[in-house]
Amino acid sequence: MELSTWLAFFAASWAISISPGPGALAAMSAGLNHGFRRGYFTTLGLVLGIWSQLLVVGVGLGALLATSATAFTVVKWCGVAYLVWLGIQQWRAPAVPLAALQAEGQAVTARTLVLRGWLINAVNPKGTVFLLAVVPQFMDLQQPLLAQYAVIGLTLGFTDMVVMAGYTALASRVLAELKSAAHMRVMNRCFGALFVAAGALLAVFKRS
Repeated sequence: MELSTWLAFFAASWAISISPGPGALAAMSAGLNHGFRRGYFTTLGLVLGIWSQLLVVGVGLGALLATSATAFTVVKWCGVAYLVWLGIQQWRAPAVPLAALQAEGQAVTARTLVLRGWLINAVNPKGTVFLLAVVPQFMDLQQPLLAQYAVIGLTLGFTDMVVMAGYTALASRVLAELKSAAHMRVMNRCFGALFVAAGALLAVFKRS
């Protein structure tokens, strides 16, 4: 990949990462409920999910999702179900400050947060279709494809880790101002509703 091509993709990657979506919502939810240090494990999962999507596109399974209505529908509704489930879980989350959650031993493990982040991106066919539309524009078919996919994956991973760190930190700072159970209940229900809304948006998404 030529430097000029990479710079163009690098710029596009920032726009991709910054744009609001389930990933940003998951990062903010993790920051709100677990603080920055623990909540950032969700971002690691999100990046692994992006790499999984890129692998799917690279080996040709993405083309199957793009052409097979059945495969696309199955993956899409799995993604919808997962986002709605996250919304219900967030809505029903204990309305207590983070310190109290940790004191009671209810903090979610890092492995669970990584898996949660991975699933959000991995079962989102919208991301697959998007990568199928964007990635080929930056690929040189006359050059080795594996190295180019590696560069694209590392670039997307870097920008997402930086941007999601910002989202997680922002939410964790908000957490410090939530002193009462009523405040936490409102925030939990707001994020729960947003997850369900994200699921609803995915449900009506159709391939172009």
